[in-house]
Amino acid sequence: MPELARKYESRERYYYGDIQTTRPAVQHLNPYRSTQQIYPQHTVRRKPQPNQKKVNKYNNIHRIISLTFAAVLAFGILPHAYNKITKQLFTKSAHPEIKVDYKQLVKPTSNYLYNHLFMNELSLRGAETKKPLMTPLETNAHLVGIEQGIKNLAAQYPTIKPSVFVWDYNTGHFADVNASVPYSAASIIKIPVLLQLFRSIEMNQVSLYDEMTLTNYYRAEGSGNLQFKAENSKYSIDHLARIMITDSDNSATNMLMSKIGSMTDVNQGIRDWGLKHTHVHTWLPDMQGTNYTTARDLAVMLYNIENPKFLSMSSREKIFDYMGHVKNNRLIAAGLGPGASLIHKTGDIGKMLGDAGIVFAPNGKKYIVVILANRPYNSPAGKDFIVKASQLIYNYMVN
Repeated sequence: MPELARKYESRERYYYGDIQTTRPAVQHLNPYRSTQQIYPQHTVRRKPQPNQKKVNKYNNIHRIISLTFAAVLAFGILPHAYNKITKQLFTKSAHPEIKVDYKQLVKPTSNYLYNHLFMNELSLRGAETKKPLMTPLETNAHLVGIEQGIKNLAAQYPTIKPSVFVWDYNTGHFADVNASVPYSAASIIKIPVLLQLFRSIEMNQVSLYDEMTLTNYYRAEGSGNLQFKAENSKYSIDHLARIMITDSDNSATNMLMSKIGSMTDVNQGIRDWGLKHTHVHTWLPDMQGTNYTTARDLAVMLYNIENPKFLSMSSREKIFDYMGHVKNNRLIAAGLGPGASLIHKTGDIGKMLGDAGIVFAPNGKKYIVVILANRPYNSPAGKDFIVKASQLIYNYMVN
């Protein structure tokens, strides 16, 4: 009977639920026998299927999360963004006195990341590849006698931490004692401010005859009498530059820095000059000592006052005039011999006392000298050390 069934059957595939089988065309041969009993070799096992209830459950959870996110976006973030940004661009503000800095919306890091100011616009300037504007000092042999003398003197003042640089115009010989170590600049920072002022004058950005008005914004404590003058008093740039150097006036310094582009312009100028260790960080007075420099950097600045490629003759004469009438003559000047002259700038913030200048000896000897001294706050040992160091250097250079 099975042979007869195989002879007449036509193998057609049917699906009954999840069971796939090959069903014979002749079913009446034995109606009481199942297909599986007749042809077990043609039966295919049930395919595993996922639990439909679990699938539906996961799909519903996914839809709920998606709809919730869309609702938050539509009713929370977008209206907030519209009100805070877009709406301000196209609608008139109810408070016109409040100005929105749209640059901060686009570039929120510009205030502390950008390092260059051009046409009153902050920008990011990469590493400089152009030639420095200042000519570096050409140094030859060490002035060993001066270096050893300074070290011996410092041993007598254990509370004083000196930084000294000396450079001979005639030979290029130099003395270096911690001269590349950054020190608080105090009022000596007014030297780069003065140089940048005259660079701005030569570029016709400022004139010595321009006037500025004294306001409370510029008043600064510490040295100088401008802080006590009447508000809205007017002073020429020439007058402000003079008292900045001769009286070490802090208020005048703040006014001049503002005139030439604030600390940003001064710092950019210093970088253009090729100096890496001098920086103006805050307005004067800088009692915390955050404005810093090095003895070597100051020596390079002093040397380039007479560099015709850096400053004109008229600028040099003005600067020499200012620096030749500094009223504080109790530091380097106190250690010089009779007949010697000095152009210089002093600085004092209690914890650091310093002086930097060019000495002209009566025998024709000319040299740069910078002496910085970290000391206990207002310790008289700082002044004594600088005077004796100046005397030691002068005697060595002249004799």
